[in-house]
Amino acid sequence: MNHSKSSRWYALYQICLFFIFTGTLAAQQNSGKIKGTITTRDREAAAGVNVILKNSKYSTICNDDGTFEFIRVKPGTYILQISLTGYETLEEKVIVEANQTTSLNLQLKVSNKQLKEVVITGSSRKAFPKQSNYVSRLPLKNIENPQVYNVVSSEIMKEQAITNYEDALKNVPGIQKLWESTGRGGDGGSYYTLRGFETQANIINGLPGLTNGTLDPANVERIEVIKGPSGTLFGSSLISYGGLINTITKKPYNGFGGEISYLTGSFGLNRATVDVNTPLDENKKILFRVNSAFQTEDTFQDAGFRTSYFIAPSVSYKVNEKLSFLLTTEIMEEEKTTPSMLFLGRDKPLQFTDLADLNYNTDLSFYSNDLSIKNPRFSLQAQMNYKISSKWNSQTVFSRGTSKSNGYYSYIYDNEDGNRDFGFWITKEKSQTATTDIQQNFTGDFKIGNMRNRVVIGFDYFKREVDFGGTGYAKLYNLTAQGQVRQIDESNPAYLTVDSVDNLLAAEPGPDFHSRDAAYSAYVSDVLNITPSLFAMASLRVDYFDTEGNINDDKDNDKQTALSPKFGLLYQPIEDKLAVFANYMNGFKNIAPTVNYDDDGDFTGTQTFKPEHANQFEIGAKGNLYSDKLTATISYYTINVSNLVTSNPLYSTQGGKARSNGFEFDLNAAPVKGLSIIAGYSYNESKIIKGDPKNVWLDQGQRPFWAGPKNLVNLWATYKFDEGILKNFGLGFGGNYASKNAILDSKVTGKFVLPDYTIFNGTVFYNAAKFRVSVNINNITNKEYYNGGWSTINPQKPRSFIAGFAYKF
Repeated sequence: MNHSKSSRWYALYQICLFFIFTGTLAAQQNSGKIKGTITTRDREAAAGVNVILKNSKYSTICNDDGTFEFIRVKPGTYILQISLTGYETLEEKVIVEANQTTSLNLQLKVSNKQLKEVVITGSSRKAFPKQSNYVSRLPLKNIENPQVYNVVSSEIMKEQAITNYEDALKNVPGIQKLWESTGRGGDGGSYYTLRGFETQANIINGLPGLTNGTLDPANVERIEVIKGPSGTLFGSSLISYGGLINTITKKPYNGFGGEISYLTGSFGLNRATVDVNTPLDENKKILFRVNSAFQTEDTFQDAGFRTSYFIAPSVSYKVNEKLSFLLTTEIMEEEKTTPSMLFLGRDKPLQFTDLADLNYNTDLSFYSNDLSIKNPRFSLQAQMNYKISSKWNSQTVFSRGTSKSNGYYSYIYDNEDGNRDFGFWITKEKSQTATTDIQQNFTGDFKIGNMRNRVVIGFDYFKREVDFGGTGYAKLYNLTAQGQVRQIDESNPAYLTVDSVDNLLAAEPGPDFHSRDAAYSAYVSDVLNITPSLFAMASLRVDYFDTEGNINDDKDNDKQTALSPKFGLLYQPIEDKLAVFANYMNGFKNIAPTVNYDDDGDFTGTQTFKPEHANQFEIGAKGNLYSDKLTATISYYTINVSNLVTSNPLYSTQGGKARSNGFEFDLNAAPVKGLSIIAGYSYNESKIIKGDPKNVWLDQGQRPFWAGPKNLVNLWATYKFDEGILKNFGLGFGGNYASKNAILDSKVTGKFVLPDYTIFNGTVFYNAAKFRVSVNINNITNKEYYNGGWSTINPQKPRSFIAGFAYKF
C-alpha cells in the first residue's frame, strides 16, 4: 500500500518536472535578446552606465567597452531608458522578436569626462569588472573565461587610503605578503605567496615591469591577480606557478579633468598626489595625462624611513578610426632603509622554540638612517594599435625598463652557535637590471560556420641584462633579538655609521658580475563558442631561451626550448549569469643564472639551471547575478611542480617536486544602492613530494616555508549615503585573517610558527562631486602580528591613522 502510494507520487513528481522543464525550454526558445553599445558624445565607450528596460524586470550596467545585453526577453515592444542625474534622459523604442537578437548603437549627449563624474558620484558600483583585455589577451568577459582572476580597483584603493602597493593586495583572496621590499639588486621588490608559491609584482600592462624597489599606487587604474601558472600567454621569465600580478596603469581620456590629494598620518606619513588629464589639440586626437606622487614616511620603530618621488606621464594619439598610438612612462626615485627582518637558522636545530622564547623587541629596527639604499626606476611602453578589418586588429608594443640598487643592504641571520644571537651582515650594492620587450599581437573575432572564434596570435622577444657590482658581504657584529650588540673584536668595535661600515667593506671584494638572457616566443590562443553557452579555450606557446650567464664566462651559457599548453572548458547553464568551468594550465621557468656566495659571504661563482615545469588542474563555478550587482567565483585547484629551484640570500639549489592543492572563494556584491562588499576565503595545502630530508628547502613531506598561511580571509564593506542630511557621507569597515604560518618546518631545524592574526580597518569619509575628505584607521585593535617566509620574521605596523583631502576638477 505504502509502496503503491510512493510510486504514484513519484510518477506525479516526474510528470510535473517534465511540464516544468518543457515549459521553461519553450519559454527560452520563444524569447529574444537585446544587445547594444553606448558611446559618449566624443565616441568613447560609455562604461558603468545604468540601462533599464521600462515596464520589465530587466536592468544592467554597461561593461568597460560600453556594451550591454539582455537575454531571455519576452517578445514585444519596450522602451530602453538611460538616465543620468542632471542630463537629458535617453529613451529608445525596442522591438523584441522570438529567437532574434535586436542590436542597438546609442550615443549619449555627454562627454566621456562628464560621464566619469556622473558614474563616480551618482551611480551604484558594479560588483566586478566583467571584461579584461589582459587576462586572456582577448576581450573576454569574466563569465566567459575558464581562468580565475581578481581585480583591485583604484576606487577601492582610495577608500582604503592605500599609500603602498602591498596593502592593496590585501583585497585579493589567497595572496599574502611574505616580506617587504628590500631594495637589493635583482629581486628587491616585495615577495608574496599565491596558491602556495612565491611571486612578485613584475608585470605592467601585460609587459615586463621588474623593480628592485617599491611600486607606487598613484598611477594604478587596477591590479589584476591572475591565478595559476600562466606561462602560455605571459612567458617563462615573469610568471609564478601560483599566478601573476599584472598592474594596469591609468591612461589618457577625452576631456579635461583631474585630482589633487594630500594624505598625512602616523609615523611621519606625508603623501601628495596629482592627476591631470587634458587634450593637446582642438580635435582632441592627442590626449595627455600625468600622475605624480611625493611621499615621506618613517617606520614604527626607533629608526628607518622611506622617501619617494614618482611621475608617470602618458600620451595617446588617435590618427584616424583605424590607427592609434599610446606612450606611457614611469619614473621613480626612492630612498629607504632595509626593513627589519630576522632570519632564523636553516642548517641546525633552532635556538628558539616560538615568539615568546625569541622575545623579539619589535620597537627596535637594529638599523640606522645613515645606511640607506636608493632604488631609481624607469619604464617606457610604446603601443601602436591598427584595425586591419572589421574582424582583425594588430597591436605592436615596445617596452624598456631599468631598475637600480645603490647603497647599503643588510640582513640579520641566526648564528646557530648556541649563543642565541644573530649576525648583522651588510653589503654596499651597485647593481642594475635592464629589460627590453617587443610584442606583436594579432587578435581576431570571426565565425567559422555558426561557431564564434576569438583568437590571438602573438610573438614576443624579451631580453634581460643584470649587472652586480659594489662590495661583498661582511659581518658587522652580533646582536640579540632584544637589541644587545656583541662586538666580534672588542678592541676594534664596529658601528652603524657610514665610515665604520665602509672601512669594514673595503676588505670585501665585490662580484663584478654581468648576466644576459633572452627569450624568443610565439603563442596562439583560441576561444571557441561551440554553442552560445559552451566555450572551449586552447592555447600553446613555444619559448626559446638563450642565456649567456656571466658574459665573462662561456662555460655557463645555456640554450633551451620549452612548450607550454593551456586548455579550458566553460559552460553557462544560465547564459551570462552562471558558468561552470575546468582548466588545465602549464607554466615553466627558464631560470636565469644566479650569483652564489659561501657561508662567509664570499663570492663563489654563478650557477645555471634546467627549466622548471608546473601543471595545474582546476574546476569551479562563476556567478554574475542581479544585473552585475553580485559576482562570485568558487574553485578547487591542484598544482604540481617538478625540477624546483629554491634560493636563499647566499646561494640557490635545484631538485625535487612540490604539490599545492587549494580552495578559493570570492564574492563581490553591490546588493543595494550605496553598499558594496568584497569578501574572499582561501585554503591551501602545500607539500614537498620529492626532496631531501637533509635539505631544509626540499624536505620531503613538509610544507614549504614559502607557502605562507593555510587559511586567509579578506573583507571590505563600504556604505555611502545618497540622500538626506548624511548625503555623500560614507563608512567603510573590513579586515584580514591569516592562520598560523610555519616559516620553518624541517627535520633538520624543527618547527617555528608565527601565530594567526585578525586585523580590522575602518574609514569615515565625505565624497562629493568636487572634493573628498576621509579619515582611516588601520589595525584598529593595535594587534601585534608578523608576516614571514623562508625562515624570516617580519613585524608589521601597529595601529595607524591617515587623514586625507582630495580636490577633483
